[in-house]
Amino acid sequence: MTVLETARRADAPSGSSPDRGFDPEFGGDLRAAPDWRADLGTALGYATAVGALLVLMLPAARGSHAAIGWLPLWLVGMPALAWWAFNRFRLPAWPRADAAAEAAPARRRRRGALQVRRRVRPATVRPLPRVA
Repeated sequence: MTVLETARRADAPSGSSPDRGFDPEFGGDLRAAPDWRADLGTALGYATAVGALLVLMLPAARGSHAAIGWLPLWLVGMPALAWWAFNRFRLPAWPRADAAAEAAPARRRRRGALQVRRRVRPATVRPLPRVA
C-alpha cells in the first residue's frame, strides 16, 4: 500500500471502508498514523539546518555553481523559505509596540503651546567655486 492510498483511506469515513479503518500493513488504526504534515515540517527543518551547517563548515558551499547559481541560496535560503511558507508565513512572536504603549500611563498634552513655524530664509545665490 502506498502512502497516497493510506492517506486516502485515512481521509475516507470509517464506515465506507470494508476494513473500518484498519490497515494490516500499517498494523493498526489508520487514524493513529503520523501526520504527513509534521513529517514534512521536520524534513524542511532538517534541510535548513544541514544547509546552514554545510555553508558554515565548507568553504566550497559558500561559492557559486555554473548551473544553479549561488549555493547558499539553495542550501539555506530556499529550504528556510519553504519551511516558513509551510508554517503559513507566520512571523516571529516579537513583542508588539502597541502592548508597551497600552501599558504605559497616558500623558496629558499641554494646551496653548503651539509649535513654532520655521522662518523661510530667502535663497541666496552663491558664486561658483573657482577651479585652478
